[in-house]
Amino acid sequence: MKDAQKPDHISLNTLINRLKEGRFVIPDFQREFEWRPWDIKDLMRSIFLDYYIGSMLLWKGKRENFNALSCEILYGFDNKTGQHPWNYNGGKPEYIVLDGQQRLTALYYAFIAPDVPLPNRANRAVYFIHVDKFMDEHYDEAFQYDWLSRRFNKILNDRKVQYDEHIFPLSVVGAGGWDLPNWVQGYEQYWGKAASDAQGRGNAAEAESAKRHAQNAKAFGEHLKGITEEYQIAYIELNKDIAVDKVCDIFTQINSRGIRLDVFDLVNALIKPKGLQLKHMWRKAAPRLEFVDTEKMNVYILQVMSILRQSYCSPKYLYYLLPGQEKQVRDPDGTKRKEVLIPDIVDFEKRWDEAVVALENAIRLLRHPQEFGAVSSQYLPYVSVLPVFAALQAQSTTLPANKRLDAQRKIRYWYWASVFINRYSGSVESTSARDFLDVKAWLEDDAAEPVLLQEFKIHFKNLELRKENKKGTSVYNGIFNLLVLQGARDWMTGNVPQYDDLDDHHIVPASWGARNLGNNSVHTILNRTPLSADTNRNIINDRLPNEYLPELISNNGEKAVRAILESHFISQVAQEILMRDPFTPDDFEAFISERQRTIQDAIENLLIKERLDLSPQLRELDENIEQTELGLRQIIVKTFGEDASQLPQHIQQKVGERIQGAAKKNPAMDTERYQTLPGMIEFFDLRDLQDAITSKTYWAQFESRFSNKEMLMAKFSQLVGLRNVIRHSRTVDDITRKEGEAAILWFKQVLGK
Repeated sequence: MKDAQKPDHISLNTLINRLKEGRFVIPDFQREFEWRPWDIKDLMRSIFLDYYIGSMLLWKGKRENFNALSCEILYGFDNKTGQHPWNYNGGKPEYIVLDGQQRLTALYYAFIAPDVPLPNRANRAVYFIHVDKFMDEHYDEAFQYDWLSRRFNKILNDRKVQYDEHIFPLSVVGAGGWDLPNWVQGYEQYWGKAASDAQGRGNAAEAESAKRHAQNAKAFGEHLKGITEEYQIAYIELNKDIAVDKVCDIFTQINSRGIRLDVFDLVNALIKPKGLQLKHMWRKAAPRLEFVDTEKMNVYILQVMSILRQSYCSPKYLYYLLPGQEKQVRDPDGTKRKEVLIPDIVDFEKRWDEAVVALENAIRLLRHPQEFGAVSSQYLPYVSVLPVFAALQAQSTTLPANKRLDAQRKIRYWYWASVFINRYSGSVESTSARDFLDVKAWLEDDAAEPVLLQEFKIHFKNLELRKENKKGTSVYNGIFNLLVLQGARDWMTGNVPQYDDLDDHHIVPASWGARNLGNNSVHTILNRTPLSADTNRNIINDRLPNEYLPELISNNGEKAVRAILESHFISQVAQEILMRDPFTPDDFEAFISERQRTIQDAIENLLIKERLDLSPQLRELDENIEQTELGLRQIIVKTFGEDASQLPQHIQQKVGERIQGAAKKNPAMDTERYQTLPGMIEFFDLRDLQDAITSKTYWAQFESRFSNKEMLMAKFSQLVGLRNVIRHSRTVDDITRKEGEAAILWFKQVLGK
C-alpha cells in the first residue's frame, strides 16, 4: 500500500484546538500518563524556545479500530480522571496515538488546564511563564508551575496581578478566541500607563523600567503569535485501512528497538516526491564526516543549510528547505510576504553539498593540533556546536580578504567562550541561531561584540576545575584541547605524542587516589594530561611522580624536565609539590590547587588575552608589554588617587564612552566602580596613559620619575608599535621588535625606581 504512511506537521494552535475537540484517543496497550510536573514544564520550555520535541505516530482511526484496541480518552479530558472509553459521549475521535501520548497529554494539561490533579498528586498544577525573566533570557527561571492554592487561584482570576507580577498563564493560549491578544494588549497597556504615571511623578528610573516592560510586552506578544501560529509539531499518519495486527506490530517494533522518527526521516519522506533521495545523498556524504561520533550528522547538514539560508535551524525551519516550500516572513515595517528559500532540487543539492563541505572543513579545523586541539572525537567539547561553527566558518569566507584573519580570531574567541561557559550543553537550536546572528554581526562590526564574551571574561575564574572529572564534558575536554594546543610533550621522549597514540594520563595514579583520598577527586582534569600510551602504561605505570620525576631529572637535567612539565601547565611550584616524599592527601590538594591556578592563568593568557596564536617569543613580549601597562596604571593611580576628575577632559570623555559601551553589553557590570580612577583606568589604552602623564597640567607630578618628556613619548611610540603589530597578527620585523624590547627594558627600569 503505497500511501500507508504520510509525514506531515501541524501548528501548535491547530493541535491545541484538536486536543480540545477530543480528536486523539489512546489504545489500551499504551502505558498510563506518567509524566511528572517538571516534565511538563520542560516540554513547555522546549516549545517556547522553538526546540524540536520529537515526532508523533498517529493512526487515522475508525470505529471498529477504536473498539478493537479498547481506546480511551486523554487523561483529564473529562475534567475528572481520563479513565473513560472513547465513546463515552464526548469528543470527536479521529486519531489513535501510537507514539506521543505523554507529549499530547502534557500539552492538553498545560494549555487547556483541566480541573484534574496530576497522577499521584492531590492538587492541580498550573503552568505559567515569568515574562520578565523570559525576555531577559533567564529561561531556567522563566518557565514554572504552581499548585492551585488560594493565592494562585486569586492570581488566575485577576489580570492586573498577572501583569504586575509578569505572570502569563499558559491556559490563556488554550482559551482561544481573543483571550491571547487581549491579554497581551492589556499587559502592554498596564506597563505603558505605569511608565506615564512614573514620568508624571518625576521618577525617571521607575518610568524607564516600566517603559522597558511595555516594550517587552509587545515583543513577547509577537513571540507568542509566532510560536502559536508557526511552531510545527511533526507526525506520521498511518492509513486507516492498515490491518490492526500490522499496526500493533509497528508499535512493538518501534518500542523494542527504541527507534525514534527524527526530522531527517520526515524531510526525507517529504522530499522524495520531488525527485530527491536524501538518504542516498547522506550515504555519500557520511564517510567524509565520520570523524565525529554522532547519529545526528545527517540532521546537522540540514541545520547548516538552514543557518546559512535563514539563520535559524530548529525543526520547523528545516521544512522550509523543501524545494518550492513557501515561508511567511515579516519585513521590518511589519508587512508580511511569502518567500521561497529553495526554488528547486538543483538548488537544494547545491546547498547540501556546500553544507557538507562546511562541516568537513569545520571538523578538520577542530581536530587540528595547532588550531583547536580536538585530536580525537572523544575530546571534542561539544558535538552540538558543529552546525553553527561550520556555518560561521563558511560565512567568514564570504568576507573581503582583509577581514578574514580578524574573523577567524573572533570565531575562535566565541568558540572557547562557549566551551568554558557550557553554552551548548543542552538543547541548542535557538542558541545556535542567536550565536550565528550575533557573531555574524560582530564579524562585520567590531563594536557588536556578543554579550557571552563578557560573561566568559567574568566567570572563567569561578570555574571549579577540580569537579571536572568526567571525560566528555565541555570544560574537561576544553582543558585537554588546550594541553594539545600548548604542545604538551611526552615526559619520556620529549616529543609531541602522535595523536592516535594518546593516553589521558593520571599524574598522581588513580590507584593511589583510591587508597588515600576516599573520593573521586583523583580523576579531576587537574590531575590529568596527555602522554603517549607507551610512557603512560609501561614506563610511568602506577608510580607516584616522586619516584619517576627524580629519574627524569637525573637523566635529562632539571632545565629540560622543567620545560616539558610547563608544556603541561605544571608550574615549578607544582613540580616541587609532586616530588614531596612522602606524598600525602594534603600534598595532592596543594598540587591540584596550584594546577588550577596555572590552568586559569593559561585560559586568561591564551584565550581572554588572545595569545593562543602567538609564537612563544611573541607571547612573552606581549606579556611584558602588559606588565609595563599595569605598572604605568599604578603610577597614575598613586599620583591622582581615586579622583578621576583630575584626568584631562578628552581622556575622561573617551574612556567614559568605552565604559558606557561595555555596560550596554553587560548589564551586570558594576558601573559605580568605573566612576573612580582605579576603575576607569582599566579602560585606558597605552596612548591614554601617555596623554595622562605628559599633559601640560600634570607633567610636573611625573617629571621626577620620567625626566625627559620627549624620551618618554618616543618609548611609548616604540611600545605601541610593537603591541599593534602583535595584536593585529602582522609580521614583527627586527627593527620593531628590538625597539619594542628596548622600550620594555627602559620602562622596567624607570617604573622600578
